[in-house]
Amino acid sequence: MLVDPKRSLFEYFPTERPEVLWYRMRVKVASFQPALTLEADHLSHAFEIFVNGDPLITNGSISPYKPYKYLAYLVAPISKADVESGELVIAVRVHLTRGEWSAATPGLSYNNLTLGRREALHDGLWLRAITTFAGSALTVLFGLVVGVMALALYSVQRERIEYLWILITALGYVIAFAWQSLVTVRNLPLSWAACVDGALMLWVLLSPIFMYVAFLRIRIPRWAVVVLEITSGLAFVEVIGGDFDWMLPSARLALSMPLMTIAYLAVPSVLVIHRRRGNREAGILLIPALLQAVVADFHLVTGAMSWIPKISTRAYWLDQRLTHYQFGPFDLQLGDFTNWLFWISLGLILLLRTIRISREQARLESELEAARQVQNVILPEQMEAVSGYSVETVYRPARQVGGDFYQVWPTPEGGLLLVVGDVAGKGLPAAMLVAVLVGSIRTLAQITSDPAVILAEMNARLMGRSNGGFSTCLAFHLRADGSGTLASAGHPAPYLNGRELEVPGALPLGIVASQIYESCKVQLDQGGHITFYSDGVIEAQNARGEMLGFERSRELSLLSAKEIADAASAFGQEDDITVVVIERMPLVQGGSALIMNG
Repeated sequence: MLVDPKRSLFEYFPTERPEVLWYRMRVKVASFQPALTLEADHLSHAFEIFVNGDPLITNGSISPYKPYKYLAYLVAPISKADVESGELVIAVRVHLTRGEWSAATPGLSYNNLTLGRREALHDGLWLRAITTFAGSALTVLFGLVVGVMALALYSVQRERIEYLWILITALGYVIAFAWQSLVTVRNLPLSWAACVDGALMLWVLLSPIFMYVAFLRIRIPRWAVVVLEITSGLAFVEVIGGDFDWMLPSARLALSMPLMTIAYLAVPSVLVIHRRRGNREAGILLIPALLQAVVADFHLVTGAMSWIPKISTRAYWLDQRLTHYQFGPFDLQLGDFTNWLFWISLGLILLLRTIRISREQARLESELEAARQVQNVILPEQMEAVSGYSVETVYRPARQVGGDFYQVWPTPEGGLLLVVGDVAGKGLPAAMLVAVLVGSIRTLAQITSDPAVILAEMNARLMGRSNGGFSTCLAFHLRADGSGTLASAGHPAPYLNGRELEVPGALPLGIVASQIYESCKVQLDQGGHITFYSDGVIEAQNARGEMLGFERSRELSLLSAKEIADAASAFGQEDDITVVVIERMPLVQGGSALIMNG
């Protein structure tokens, strides 16, 4: 029968649905015309094209039936002999499944075949690809920019899992775009391409759902997870069945509807609820979510209308005209605009968060600078000379402010009192606790020089103020004759002339209110020296993960305080470093003792 390819095939087969159709057409060509080429696209999952009886283009297999995707533009040159004959007999053999018969325009349409010069068709394909995928490419570009922003924020805020989901969503869009580009230049076997289609559909649809949940800090109950798993499985089956045309459109709708309901009804509803509760970010996300839902619902409605034979063609063109827009050579879809708005909204949220983080960082740095200045005031820089003794100190915080502290005072009988310690943690909280401890030390030093009593009183004052933290500490009272008393609250033991002292063990300050601290006797002879460390020296760590350790620390204890601190810093500073070295000098008539601070 004579067929007009611009008319619907349903007009020629109102009731019958043949599985294989043959088309034949005759085309007059100029015999001198070189490089004639035939282009075929979007015809069916399996078809064959012959020119003057010879096979030219094949997609899939008709018998036995092996379907391929049909989105790629297949191009093949026509032989010179056929062109010189002046007439081309083009025969098309098309396999149509039940699902393809349910489409709005099944079979051969007027725009499925194009005949022309090879160069012109090649240029046309490139132009078509550029203009068709411009909207999707811009969407991917927006997604990549926002994804990089999210990755940067996630690297410093690992607890904000929504940043990770933004990155996963962006990667889904990128991979889906790459896959879409691939199947437009090469048709692939439907046996595995359909599985890729289903996986990418779930990726692009589910990752934003989890992203919204993470943004709103919603805990998903177990039953909801099970529902999401079931609906995702049904949607995956729908994609597979749709690609293979295994099921009727009504069955496909029934399988996809549950997941679509969650994505395009439940999610916007939750965003509305949280926006009404005052969540500004939920309000920003609500706009693209609602628009995406409207576009998806419109496609569902027009898709359902296309299943009705009498209005299928009108439904198809209604969908095309209301969701496709031509801007010069570019063919943009309504879904492109909603996707752009989706990524712009996410980028706006990340930008606002970045500004807020920058402001908080500036405020924190201001507070840290104030704490550093306070710490510089409370840590001693100059000390009164103590006759017969040389005292050298070095303090190097790992950050702007540290958790180490020390205090040295001369005592009325000609000796000195040293308190050195380390607050657990770093930064501003540790610095504030140091201020509390130093204030306590200065008050207690006016009352007693007994190390055990000083530690017990400091422990009592620290209880209830440390918010669960603690501090190691060591108190040392050294008299004019070289005899001394030492008590420790979990602090590293000092080294006397290169030998580690045995100090009674006890819990750090701030853990147990009734802790009793014991003292031990120390004798510092003339010419001898005693070295005090914080654990920042012992726990210095190099690039291989090795710690300085106790043995190296013992060997370094014979050096000056500056040399010890330099050695620990060069090895690899990880924590605050405090070193105090006290040396008993021989008494010289008319001389004076030396106190240094490094």
